[in-house]
Amino acid sequence: MKWLTGIIGVLLIAGALWDVFETIVLPRRVTRRFRLTRLFFRLTWRPWRAVAHRVEKKHKRRELFLSVYGPLAFIALLIVWAATVVFGFALVHWGIGSRIGSINHRATIFSDLYFSGTTFFTLGLGDIAPLGAAARTITVLEASLGFGMLALVIGYLPVLYQAFSRREVNISMLDARAGTPPTASELLRRHQEAQSMASLDQWLRDWEMWAADLMESHLSYPVLCFFRSQHDNQSWLAALSMVLDVCGLVMVGIDGLSKWQAQLTFKMARHALVDIAQTFNTSPLQHNDARLTDTDLANLRAYLSSQGVQLSNETGDAQTLRDLRALYEPYAEVLSSYLMMPLPGWMPKARASDNWQTSAWEVTVPAQEQTFRKCMTKPGSLARPVRAAALPKDD
Repeated sequence: MKWLTGIIGVLLIAGALWDVFETIVLPRRVTRRFRLTRLFFRLTWRPWRAVAHRVEKKHKRRELFLSVYGPLAFIALLIVWAATVVFGFALVHWGIGSRIGSINHRATIFSDLYFSGTTFFTLGLGDIAPLGAAARTITVLEASLGFGMLALVIGYLPVLYQAFSRREVNISMLDARAGTPPTASELLRRHQEAQSMASLDQWLRDWEMWAADLMESHLSYPVLCFFRSQHDNQSWLAALSMVLDVCGLVMVGIDGLSKWQAQLTFKMARHALVDIAQTFNTSPLQHNDARLTDTDLANLRAYLSSQGVQLSNETGDAQTLRDLRALYEPYAEVLSSYLMMPLPGWMPKARASDNWQTSAWEVTVPAQEQTFRKCMTKPGSLARPVRAAALPKDD
């Protein structure tokens, strides 16, 4: 029956190597039902999320606990791949009769496992050596695969973190443009206040590119979806949802704004959202108006109108916005529940402060916003920088 053990070992090696190829090398989404990587994330994320639900929501401990999962899961996945290959080669050695020479003991399955591990990690201790052509061939093959997997991982890490960095740059810029957490109404209000509504078209074009890059990187490397943003009140899902909200409002109709770029950005952002949801095999929820009820929509119109932003209010506009929301909100909500990333509202929260207004020494500084607005409205004041708050001196 040893030959059957050897066949099982070959299947384990082939399965692990193919999973490494699909996860790291193959630049496309894999829709196969069974994958070692997908099984790993399902078995580890569910208990991790269950523990996170027990952590106090108001404290930052929950977000800190969730932020650890992405990097830690990636390291654990590498260990799983390596352990599977090592165990598979140990079974192959056992299947051909454990043809290895030990200085002090006769060969056993544990000797095969030890020899396979030292070979895979190219330790070259020399206390056990292969005997015969078959064992030597298997040893050389395993050492080559171990070296190759190490090279792949070294090349994989920079690509992964470069994609994460590109994603976070635009998310960080939303803080000053759309508030924290970002909302569509706050973005429109700030652009109107700065008399910069014309620049919104270029802003939407930039986010179309961001959504395309997000889809390409997060479909190729799904582990990036678990990587949280630098601040607790920001996330890639919240940013993507807010962009879709803005596109929906512009497509319904805002005086002075063209709908063409909003349509392009909406299509790209919705494409990214749907494809990422399919990666996790999360079925969209049934759409409802809980996120923006008719009363909320009326309040949104009144708020935007008071800020000088005129949202179209013709017959059928409310239904058009509802239809547009139905194209993306069910996917955003199911991902929000699965990844534990809250979605932003349509209106800014009361007494909400942007991240740039706070620091480790200052909690909330409303006076900074007032000072900034005075400098923006005072003629010629843009040339004079606002004096930053002094840092605490060392003792």
